[in-house]
Order: sequence, then structure tokens, then C-alpha cells
Amino acid sequence: MEEIVTAGVRQHLKNPLAAKFGTMLAGERSLNGRHEIVVCGYVDDKGSSGGNEPFIGKIYPDAGNSFELVAINDASVSGACKAAGLAMPELKPNS
Repeated sequence: MEEIVTAGVRQHLKNPLAAKFGTMLAGERSLNGRHEIVVCGYVDDKGSSGGNEPFIGKIYPDAGNSFELVAINDASVSGACKAAGLAMPELKPNS
């Protein structure tokens, strides 16, 4: 599952080959009768903003494990993750 997520997120990055993924949390749920796995995490895409960016995505097991990136580096990510029951840890500043 991690490979599905990293490949899906990399498609939306400015520098996908340099991307490093941090903490990722996942949880299963059914929403409107559709089974999905919600994934929240952090990615460091050096060359864009140069920092850890939060993201949220969904994997649909009933559709061949297709991946949908919902948001990346957006103010809505934290709230959407919490609403899905996934509390992302606060990032510590890079030293």
C-alpha cells in the first residue's frame, strides 16, 4: 500500500525523484457506500518549498487500489485527516 501512496503523491510533485516521505497514517472507512483507505502523511519535496508538506489521499480497494490525492500542502489537510480519525503529529522545525 505504501508504494501506491508514494507513487500517487510523486505524480503531483515538482521534484518527484528527490521526494522523501515521513510519517504516514492510514485508516479504513466506508463513505457513501464506498470502501476507502484514507492516508495522511508528510512529504519533503526538495526544490519546491523545501519543507515537509502534509498530504491526504485515498485508496479505493474496490477499484484496483486506485489512488486519489485529495490535497497537499493545504490548510484543509489537518482538518480532513482529523475528520477521518487520523491525527497527524505536529512537525518539528528542521534543524
